[in-house]
Amino acid sequence: MGIIQNIEDQIRSELAPAALEIINESHLHAGHQESFDGTGETHLRIKIVAEAFEGLSRLERHRRINALVAGEMEKGLHAIAIEAKAPSELS
Repeated sequence: MGIIQNIEDQIRSELAPAALEIINESHLHAGHQESFDGTGETHLRIKIVAEAFEGLSRLERHRRINALVAGEMEKGLHAIAIEAKAPSELS
């Protein structure tokens, strides 16, 4: 199982999101380091809407997500961009 699937499973289990999208943006970072060609699952964007974020600050939301993906950082995940919203914030 890959990093993206592991993260998706963890987030769905812990936060029961109403919406979740995990986008692999690794290819956008090719060449940023001489040894990186943009392959793999190293740079991800996580877009999530979850009731669990209601009343939490942006920092608290990011901390919750970071805690869930900490194990994947040890397996090769380098960076995540997080877009976390509560259902009440949708337009």
